[in-house]
Amino acid sequence: MSSLDFETAVKQEEAYLRKLHPTPDDVPGCVKMFDDFLLCNVVASQVKSLYRYGQMAECTYKLEDFKHCMSSKSMHPQEKYDAWIRRRAEWWARRRISKSSEDVWEVRAEPIQNYPPVRPNLDGSRTLE
Repeated sequence: MSSLDFETAVKQEEAYLRKLHPTPDDVPGCVKMFDDFLLCNVVASQVKSLYRYGQMAECTYKLEDFKHCMSSKSMHPQEKYDAWIRRRAEWWARRRISKSSEDVWEVRAEPIQNYPPVRPNLDGSRTLE
């Protein structure tokens, strides 16, 4: 388990998503979300998931995304944008906090000090490794 708490992870993800998708026009539409759901269920996606993970692809979340999109159609564009950012941020935060076979490292808050290390050359000058 990550040492990061859920709300902190959500705030970090929201900040990142707001930079990645700066305006309400950048939010994918309901047709795109429905297409993503359908593409998740095609034979090629299912076979790839079976090969990689040993199980069929789970497409429920993509269907929930589509339903959420349809239910937010009557919202003001800024409200819809904020709701979509929050929903995606929570999804990414859950992925970051829970264990995954794809976990390799945690995101650093600050760069490593004195990296890369400096190594002396034979002539006395110094080179980054």
